[in-house]
Amino acid sequence: MAALPEEPAEVAAVKPDPEAGTPPQPPAAPPAAAAAAPAAPPAAAVEVEAAGNGGEAAAPKQAAPGPAASPAALDRQTLVAVLQFLRRSNLRESEEILRREARLLGDDLGAAALSPAGAGLLGAPGGDADSAGGEALLGRVTAAAAIAIGGSVATVASSSPGVAAVASVPPGKVGGGVVVEDQPDVSAVLSAYNQQGDPTLYEEYYSGLKHFIECSLDCHRAELSQLFYPLFVHMYLELVYNQHESEAKSFFERFHGDQECYYQDDLRVLSSLTKKEHMKGNETMLDFRTSKFVLRISRDSYQLLKRHLQEKQNNQIWNIVQEHLYIDIFDGMPRSKQQIDAMVGSLAGEAKREANKAKVFFGLLKEPEFDVPLDDEDEEGENEEGKPKKKKPKKDSVGSKSKKQDPNAPPQNRIPLPELKDSDKLDKVMNMKEAARRVRLGPECLPSICFYTFLNAYQGLTAVDITDDSSMIVGGFADSTVRVWSVTPKKLRSVKTAADLSLIDKESDDVLERIMDEKTASELKILYGHSGPVYGTSFSPDRNYLLSCSEDGTVRLWSLQTFTCLVGYKGHNYPVWDTQFSPYGYYFVSGGHDRVARLWATDHYQPLRIFAGHLADVTCTRFHPNSNYIATGSADRTIRLWDVLNGNCVRIFTGHKGPIHSLAFSPNGRFLATGATDGRVLLWDIGHGLMVGELKGHTDTIYALRFSRDGEILASGSMDNTVRLWDAVKAFEDLETDDFTTATGHINLPENSQDLLLV
Repeated sequence: MAALPEEPAEVAAVKPDPEAGTPPQPPAAPPAAAAAAPAAPPAAAVEVEAAGNGGEAAAPKQAAPGPAASPAALDRQTLVAVLQFLRRSNLRESEEILRREARLLGDDLGAAALSPAGAGLLGAPGGDADSAGGEALLGRVTAAAAIAIGGSVATVASSSPGVAAVASVPPGKVGGGVVVEDQPDVSAVLSAYNQQGDPTLYEEYYSGLKHFIECSLDCHRAELSQLFYPLFVHMYLELVYNQHESEAKSFFERFHGDQECYYQDDLRVLSSLTKKEHMKGNETMLDFRTSKFVLRISRDSYQLLKRHLQEKQNNQIWNIVQEHLYIDIFDGMPRSKQQIDAMVGSLAGEAKREANKAKVFFGLLKEPEFDVPLDDEDEEGENEEGKPKKKKPKKDSVGSKSKKQDPNAPPQNRIPLPELKDSDKLDKVMNMKEAARRVRLGPECLPSICFYTFLNAYQGLTAVDITDDSSMIVGGFADSTVRVWSVTPKKLRSVKTAADLSLIDKESDDVLERIMDEKTASELKILYGHSGPVYGTSFSPDRNYLLSCSEDGTVRLWSLQTFTCLVGYKGHNYPVWDTQFSPYGYYFVSGGHDRVARLWATDHYQPLRIFAGHLADVTCTRFHPNSNYIATGSADRTIRLWDVLNGNCVRIFTGHKGPIHSLAFSPNGRFLATGATDGRVLLWDIGHGLMVGELKGHTDTIYALRFSRDGEILASGSMDNTVRLWDAVKAFEDLETDDFTTATGHINLPENSQDLLLV
């Protein structure tokens, strides 16, 4: 496989999605790649909302009457608190840098600690209010301690009103630079659930809103009913956080049965959070809190809700709507219950409309031109039978008449792709010749299906892949082995040893056959190297390499010439669920339990891109046919499309009611099919960012999806022990993708998908 020279963009360029919660910390980017993250202005400050006493927000105490502190005094208090903290933590170097920048000498620090203003801050007798304020401030400083280590750029701001920000910068730099933003910790997240209302009235607030929505007009009821689930979760968490455990239990038992069935798994996790201590470190709670739940509602329905809450003076619910929900308001008719049900169900609600407005180059790349003469085997065969030889049309080479450039295709050099080798060109010649002789599939001409059975697998088979020419099949197993079989009479052979290779005539025509060692020929090769179950496998397009990913957190690249491991890629911190080669080779993608997908190149041991944004495990990955985009499916019940060039998320698809387990792009690159544990196959128009079809028929998880080479048939395999064939041409014809549908999401899916079922 041709290896490209190292590009400057090889370093991970990460642009986390604004609604994606807290992504893992990416590798540092060079100055050229730093544009992915906007630089903060010099005066910017990071607000650290941690509080003292183990993250618990301290209740303010009544301060003794006295003169109000001036802003300058508060600035000095904050500075002294930071310096005292650094001294107690033995961070002498950081303390010296901060003192030098602030022009505060050691004597001044001691005097400030003894002054009345500083005494109250640092815990000396000086009033209850000052003491409590000092504890809270020191708690905030603690959250930023990691930033200050080593004198690196840091900015800490107090969340208390009137307290100015204190910045620490390296020597020689005056003013701000790039602000180092710390990950929001559990304490900061939980502190948002402060007490705002009478806990005994929560049930009354919720039931009152429920009664109002159920009694509203049908056209508004379906849209406003989307509020039930996020309000229920946030009100319950607020009760638990403020230690009203009995009220929280009563609230949960009364209203959890009213929620939609596809939220039952989330509610089961929520029911285990019965005490404040349970909330700390709980991933589900943090996901829900750090990413606003998105609701898409018409303007009329929103005004109706707002007017009701204002009339009833229901501040409790209105505050939750304002703080924890993102309402995407559109002009036009409200959506029907069927239209809403088709799009909701993910962990964070629907996708914002602007998330799917970026331009996507979904067309195919122009076929490269190459010179390979056609052989005349077919014509020679006809002559042997005594028939007259047909005059063959003049054709200098295959591929010289390349396709017209697709207007929706990306520029040819948008991302660097490997050059075609001679073997790749021969493969393309064979594919073109086969395509010319291929029978067109359809309802009247269904394909034949070949089943392979893995004997003595003892239910340990965890991953499978087949080469494009159906010559080899690979299985990943729970015993950490990777096994490769030949499914043709040609056996698998390894390359000879170096000593034997030196004796071969390199100029002979059959040198590729001579380098293979016949003594090693066998139908099966077993590859050892992983230390956990193998969850994903992928052959390279040229069939020279094989990828495998495992529970051990690594992705391994194997040579199919020597059947040995060439590289172990280490970047994921947890099990890797899936990996796949690019259609052009060289690049590959992986996704795992750490909630991110990574883009790799075979000759780089570090990832080129890190795609962060999913709120749960990345369970499946697929390259777009033009290799410029990557689709990822997740246990957060969403599908995301990522731009390989800059790492941006350009599409978010919601609608599945369970974790996604299979993805397939149509051969023309315009459509995406997805399957999940809800037993539904959903079809998406990538260009418009819309759902355009739903295939119902399976009764269990869909683990496999694949389009035929001509894109006319879609095959789906499920845990219900069936393989179904669908008419893809009929599914994608007469699509309604006008401007109104695109802007509002008023999709109209066919009612009966059984008309599309072929087998």
